[in-house]
Amino acid sequence: MPELPEVETVRRGLQPVLEGARLVNVEARRPDLRFPFPERFSERLNGKTVTALGRRAKYLTMHIEDGPVLICHLGMSGSFRIETAEGGDIPGAGAFRHERSKSAAHDHVVFDVASPKGERSRVIFNDPRRFGFMLFAEGAPDAHPMLAGLGIEPTGNALDGPLLASLLKGRRSPLKAALLDQRLIAGLGNIYVSEALWRAGLSPLREAGTIAGSGKKAKEQCERLAEAIRSVIADAIAAGGSSLRDYVQADGSLGYFQHSFAVYDREGEPCPKPGCGGHIERIVQSGRSTFYCRTCQR
Repeated sequence: MPELPEVETVRRGLQPVLEGARLVNVEARRPDLRFPFPERFSERLNGKTVTALGRRAKYLTMHIEDGPVLICHLGMSGSFRIETAEGGDIPGAGAFRHERSKSAAHDHVVFDVASPKGERSRVIFNDPRRFGFMLFAEGAPDAHPMLAGLGIEPTGNALDGPLLASLLKGRRSPLKAALLDQRLIAGLGNIYVSEALWRAGLSPLREAGTIAGSGKKAKEQCERLAEAIRSVIADAIAAGGSSLRDYVQADGSLGYFQHSFAVYDREGEPCPKPGCGGHIERIVQSGRSTFYCRTCQR
């Protein structure tokens, strides 16, 4: 699944084309993706203006003038691409451009849009596996069942040591499992939790509540982890996300944070932390791969 940095990168790629644009025509080419499309899906969007394009955790939110909020999830293989009205590629794709499948069989939703200046383009949602979805939120999007109950965003300065300690206090689950709990911190996924724990020097296996105590050491560990989470997410967004398997940006270019992985998918390699001398190991937690260095992560 795309993680928060990938979804934020997609949002930033779509924003210049969609925000302020009029949806001239929206075409759903099948009745469903992971879920059925909302009733009157195209009718309720046609002719409306997109007032804002947002993100909550791993979800895109398209705010519509006098209409519902469209909640989009990329699923496992969903992607957006932007084309000219004539079907050509947009210019400026970037250094990591590569060709994706443009099979019409997987182009499930097509947004024909007009900018405030009248320039026409198309935004196409392509999803070979059809695990993505598009749903309407009739009121505040945070009240929608898909978004209700999500925790704090791991961006900005809101996530600090004291807040992280309050979230982890009393939790006996492994630290990595607690960080993946979307009710605590929204949008963190497997890759970036592994990277943040390495940056913080904390073992994914340790009991989560052990860093939520009142002692000086626990406070320092919580502050270090909060900073590591914020920094790894910020660095990944700046790098355009990580291109693993199906993920690509809206302009067809690849993110490249995977070239900066310290531990993820580096089993058997020397730990890159200066003076450590350990090696990266792979273990399985709750059916998912965890990569860490047992020498410097305690």
